[in-house]
Amino acid sequence: MNAPFPSPAKQPLRLLIAAPRGFCAGVDRAIEIVERAITIYGPPVYVRHEIVHNKFVVDSLKAKGAIFVEELDEVPDGVPVIFSAHGVPKAVPAAATARGLEWLDATCPLVSKVHRQAERQMEAGRHILFIGHAGHPEVIGTFGQIPDGTMTLIERVEDVAALPFPPDTELAYLSQTTLSVDDTAAIIKAIEARYPQVVAPKADDICYATSNRQAAVKQVAPECQLMFVIGAPNSSNSLRLVEVAQRAGACAQLIQRATDIDPAWLEGVETVGVTAGASAPEQLVNEVTDRLKELREVTAEEVVTATERMIFKLPRQLLD
Repeated sequence: MNAPFPSPAKQPLRLLIAAPRGFCAGVDRAIEIVERAITIYGPPVYVRHEIVHNKFVVDSLKAKGAIFVEELDEVPDGVPVIFSAHGVPKAVPAAATARGLEWLDATCPLVSKVHRQAERQMEAGRHILFIGHAGHPEVIGTFGQIPDGTMTLIERVEDVAALPFPPDTELAYLSQTTLSVDDTAAIIKAIEARYPQVVAPKADDICYATSNRQAAVKQVAPECQLMFVIGAPNSSNSLRLVEVAQRAGACAQLIQRATDIDPAWLEGVETVGVTAGASAPEQLVNEVTDRLKELREVTAEEVVTATERMIFKLPRQLLD
């Protein structure tokens, strides 16, 4: 008698886990700043804006004594306040200092590097073309480093043709750190074609973690029918990973937790890829892996395309 066919729910599933994935050095640093501040100052510690774009992380810090607010005027007097990893306009720490608040800056050092470049280019008399997404906290923070009217936002290649500057205008370009590598390259190409004299940053503004995670997805996604990207809907770098996977030919789903997985998505799927945005902890990757093992017989393989060893120093106030 022939052996029965395996049930569809337990058909073999190949799982490719992209690496690098998940937390980057800037996110590690930001979370540690909040945790150390709670230990040193005692709860509550206020954080202006989500420290990073991930509900699991934010909820975990809330449970330890962090209170998240959108604006500085929601912070009471006499308590410490932390600025998020995305960076803030200069006016925010200035206002905190004027109120006598003790504040800690959790801005990612790679975002701070872009802030310093903006100041230098402005001081050199150049108007800045900033490639980024309107309304993103990092963009708001960067625009807030220099006077109004000294920087113009570019979101798409089409925006370059609409720029009003004469051909001989002194220009420089910078970019948000969490953009699509390929889309940004196309915008830069259009800028340089129209304004050959434009000054480029000394190093790529898109951060190493964003580039590495996109490169890993480019390696994994072509082998997958389905790709799970673990991240928040307001996480720029996670949304870019979804786009990269789709362009590589995979059906990509942005999920926040394993509970978001619809078993119907796996019907007819033989190979699944998993990655995580830079604000998503490895615990969530493990949750997703465990959930897939509940649904199918899984053979898991990690696909490593780079090794990351970056570490950023903490603020001096937390080291004394």
